[in-house]
Amino acid sequence: MDIEKKKARYRRIIDQLRDLLTKTDDPNARMSTIIAVLHHKFDHFFWTGFYFLKDGELTVRNYQGPLACQVLEKNKGVCWAGINQKNTIVVPDVHQFPGHIACDARSNSEIVVPVIDKKGVILGVLDVDSEKENSFDEVDAENLEEIVGMIFT
Repeated sequence: MDIEKKKARYRRIIDQLRDLLTKTDDPNARMSTIIAVLHHKFDHFFWTGFYFLKDGELTVRNYQGPLACQVLEKNKGVCWAGINQKNTIVVPDVHQFPGHIACDARSNSEIVVPVIDKKGVILGVLDVDSEKENSFDEVDAENLEEIVGMIFT
């Protein structure tokens, strides 16, 4: 998808989510809605979901797509990199990422966006996988960061 078309799609998604997320302030309901919208608006979003910290582990929460790893090995993989580095991670080819955790062998690229509460505490990550390499870029990073920010507003 070309950059301008992707930007326009994200603008429409963000507008749609702004309307949908006014119905409740429950973070789980908001995450479920965000996941459903994102997963069905982008054909290349193969797996779309959240991992949250629970007792020092990253545990799967709301998601759409094939089965997920329930708990991710500590300090390994892209999701933990997002937690530890406290920023969005874009991985063009997961097979080149040291310590990548392959929950599904069909995944070839990934983006991870930290979920941060109103106090600035990282609670988890939004994780999106694609079957295609080089699926994610700065446009995805900026817009997904904005969307993740809607969980606790």
